[in-house]
Amino acid sequence: MESSLPLVIDRSAGAALHLQLAEQFRAAVVDGRLQAGHRLPSTRELARQLSVSRAVAQSAYDQLHAEGWIEGRTGAGTFVTDVAPLRPAEPRRTTVRPAPSSELLTLRPGIPFIDPTPDPGWRRAWRDVSAQSPPRGYDDAAGLPALRSALAEHVGRVRGIACGPENILITNGTVHGLRLLLAVTRQPGDRIAIEDPGYLNAVAAAEDHRLEIVDVPVDRDGLQVSALTDDLPAVYVTPSHQYPLGGRLPVARRNELIRWARRTGAMLIEDDYDSEFRFDVAPLPALAQLDLDRVVHLGTLSKTLSPALRLGWLVASETTVDRLATFRANSGDWPGWPMQAALLAMLRDGYLDHAIRKHRRRYAERRTRMCSALEPYGRVIGQDAGLHITLLLPHHVDDRKVSAQAREAGVAVAPLSDYRRSVPGPPGLVIGYATPTTEDLHKALSILTEVLNR
Repeated sequence: MESSLPLVIDRSAGAALHLQLAEQFRAAVVDGRLQAGHRLPSTRELARQLSVSRAVAQSAYDQLHAEGWIEGRTGAGTFVTDVAPLRPAEPRRTTVRPAPSSELLTLRPGIPFIDPTPDPGWRRAWRDVSAQSPPRGYDDAAGLPALRSALAEHVGRVRGIACGPENILITNGTVHGLRLLLAVTRQPGDRIAIEDPGYLNAVAAAEDHRLEIVDVPVDRDGLQVSALTDDLPAVYVTPSHQYPLGGRLPVARRNELIRWARRTGAMLIEDDYDSEFRFDVAPLPALAQLDLDRVVHLGTLSKTLSPALRLGWLVASETTVDRLATFRANSGDWPGWPMQAALLAMLRDGYLDHAIRKHRRRYAERRTRMCSALEPYGRVIGQDAGLHITLLLPHHVDDRKVSAQAREAGVAVAPLSDYRRSVPGPPGLVIGYATPTTEDLHKALSILTEVLNR
């Protein structure tokens, strides 16, 4: 039988008329007012009933037919299909978890201070990008040629690495560069030496590539080169500011490491962690300055501008860069043009140098305050550079327990034990001082010292 449709047109509503009809039709089927097999009026009759054009009625039927709500039968008309209405979904039973407290203050390492007010140099860089047209077609897998040239000049000037654009590959940051390097140059089962205690993301990258990790001890100066064996094909090292203990590899030990790599043929992977922020002397020259054939240098903007930018660079021999770029050309895994163009503008404008100088002054002041407040509770190390210090605690103290107590009191701080794997050492706290506002830093220090007093 032909069904009189329960449809109403509201011309004052914002929705198109044919979409109103289709929506009301669906509702009528779902709630049972229209049953499967009911014959529908022709588009001409529907248009007459509702005082709309036939085109509106036809568009509504076309939409419903495309969705499977109605079907046409040759010589018989249009009918409601047998659409079994879905039952409303059962409410999900989820465990209610308390939202993270907005009062939790972070003293975790590795995150810079981000000024909530955009710097004029930052705005200039993005205005420069917005005035350009994007590349015609796919860009270079190694990175924008002009940016690679600018970065070659930058790392030569500030890190002492003599290189050209052919030695530069643009990455999404240090970990991205490391993972790319391991994917191209290492095979599952290969051995790689990593500092212990050391950077957990580097360990995770090696594990994900199924490499055998050899834990190498560090002392107050950094990696103990004497602990390296000649059968190691690769070494990951943070020579400028060892993470997390903060030592800097002295010249004699750097030379020893390079001689060992030349003799064994090993690759040295230099994570230039925190190199920009030295408070006692100028930044130390990079390890890659000594031998770009043996060293791959990883740099990033994460500590100077923001981790959210996901942008960095890799400096290596031309052969290595070519291999990485070829691999990446097939995967499409490289930073987008707008961010690369913005970094190029920042380098040309001098904004990156300006930002580093400004942050260096801020962090030096905070470092001094941190050391003064925490020295009564242990031995402070790693205070000559970077965004964190490490507080070594008495041997009987459980640093994970102290960290948990601090979190309960409202401060997030990392226990040194979390960075250790097999090499024993004293407990401690790895304490960042860059992220909070000045007011929050004072508040967090007050809470942490109260916890340490217990």
